[in-house]
Amino acid sequence: MPATNPCINICRMDLAGKYCQGCRRTTVEIGLWERMTDTQRADVLAALPQRAPGRGASSLPPPGRP
Repeated sequence: MPATNPCINICRMDLAGKYCQGCRRTTVEIGLWERMTDTQRADVLAALPQRAPGRGASSLPPPGRP
């Protein structure tokens, strides 16, 4: 099954300009998402929890959480 796009339509970068506050991907990951293999997408998805709020990445909750 293909990896699900983590975009939640909150498309703005954190104050450091490193990660999207909605999905926590980098601008490069967002731009390449449609061309990535399922393995590459899975690797990105696996990295997202490390970018969670409280780890300094953004001020919004993880995708899928209120």
